[in-house]
Amino acid sequence: MTAPLVVGFDLDMTLIDTAPGFAAVLQALGDELGVAFPVAEMTAALGPPLDLMLEPYLPAEAIPAAGDRFRALYPDHAVASVPLLPGAAEALAAVRRHGGRVLVVTGKYPPNARLHLDHLEVEVDLLEGWVWGVGKADVLRREGATMYVGDHVHDVEGALAADTLSVSVLTGGCTRAELEAAGTHVVLDGLGDFPAWLDEHVAGNR
Repeated sequence: MTAPLVVGFDLDMTLIDTAPGFAAVLQALGDELGVAFPVAEMTAALGPPLDLMLEPYLPAEAIPAAGDRFRALYPDHAVASVPLLPGAAEALAAVRRHGGRVLVVTGKYPPNARLHLDHLEVEVDLLEGWVWGVGKADVLRREGATMYVGDHVHDVEGALAADTLSVSVLTGGCTRAELEAAGTHVVLDGLGDFPAWLDEHVAGNR
């Protein structure tokens, strides 16, 4: 008997284009702190936890408060400007069409992740936030994930640690070569290619 289809998705740069919103929050935070963050550079490869991104530019003791302030500024600066990436709605619909469950497993602060989903009217069966890299594996295993779709090498690490299929898209900051070197099983240009790939995958696993 075939296992139920359960598809986990990363959020930032997989389902949504967080770069403009993230840039606006960094700018606002920098203005408050008097720090000139290299915003374009910091938003070119979103994925690592915020604390790691701030680490080169702030004293260690200032990072926790700066992270809290970033998350407080986030709703007013980063929700309305952030769209779904092309093909995201169709990818989620494809999972539903096959009777599957949709999970969003993200490193993002959960209340802000929820604001994005609500603003974009995206319905999911589970949202789990503040999990990163191999830490995502616990959630994926617990929920019986069939596959995990992400844009970053650390998304690949999470999928592999959960012994589930790693599907990568090239909409984030990682290249095909980087994702393949990390061990991903499938690389798609974007989520626009996901429905047709999923149809083939499901048909081949009946």
